[in-house]
Amino acid sequence: MDKRVSEVDYMSKLVLMRHGESVANYNHTFTGWSDVSLTDEGRREAHEAGRKLNELQIKFDDAHTSYLKRAIISENIVLSEINQLWIPQHKTWRLNERHYGALRGQNKQKVRAEVGDEQFMMWRRSFEAVPPRLEVVPDLRRYHDAGIDEPRAESLKMAYQRLVPYWIDEIAPRLMNNHNQLVIAHGSSLRALIKYLENIDDLGIDGVEVGNAEPIIYTLDHDLRILKKEILN
Repeated sequence: MDKRVSEVDYMSKLVLMRHGESVANYNHTFTGWSDVSLTDEGRREAHEAGRKLNELQIKFDDAHTSYLKRAIISENIVLSEINQLWIPQHKTWRLNERHYGALRGQNKQKVRAEVGDEQFMMWRRSFEAVPPRLEVVPDLRRYHDAGIDEPRAESLKMAYQRLVPYWIDEIAPRLMNNHNQLVIAHGSSLRALIKYLENIDDLGIDGVEVGNAEPIIYTLDHDLRILKKEILN
C-alpha cells in the first residue's frame, strides 16, 4: 500500500468553537456556569461561522457541547448551517465553562477596579488561581442527574482536570477511528483543551485567546498529532 495514501486515510478533522456572543459577554460580566442566552449578535456570529464551515464541506460524525444554552444554541445554529443537524450530539458538564465562583454576575471592570490589575488577571488568566468561592450553589436537575455537585469555584487547572477525561474517553477514540468531531463550548474550557492538544505549559496558556464564534480547525494524524491548524476569523 502506498504510504502517502495510508497517512491521508487516517487524517481526521477536529473543529473547536466558542459560542457566539452571550448576554454576559455583551455586559462584560463574569459568567461561568450561569446559563445565559446569546445576544442577537451572538446568533448572527454563529450563523456566519456555520456558513464559513459549510464552505469547507467537512462531514462531521459527532458534535459535543456543554450543558449551557449559549453553547447548545450555537451548536444547533452551526449544524443547521452545514446541514448536519441529524448527527449525534453529545452534551456533557465536562465541557462547561470554568466556574467563576462568587465573581459570577459581577462586572469585570468593577472587579478590576476593586482588587487591582494583578489579582484580576490572576483570577482571569492564570492556570492555578481559584476565584472567590460561592457560599451556596444552586441544586439544578441537570447536574443532579449527572451525579455531580456544581463546584463553588474553579481554576483553569480544575477545569482542565475534569475536561481531559472526556477527551480521552469520548472524543479522541472517535478521531482515531477517522471520525471528524465538532466541539462547541466556552472560552476557558476550550483554552484548557487547547493546552492539552498543543502541550502548552502552565505559564504559556495565559496568552491563549479564543474568540467568539471563530472555528479552530485541526487536521490530525492517526496518533492525534497536529498536522495543521487554521482559525476562521
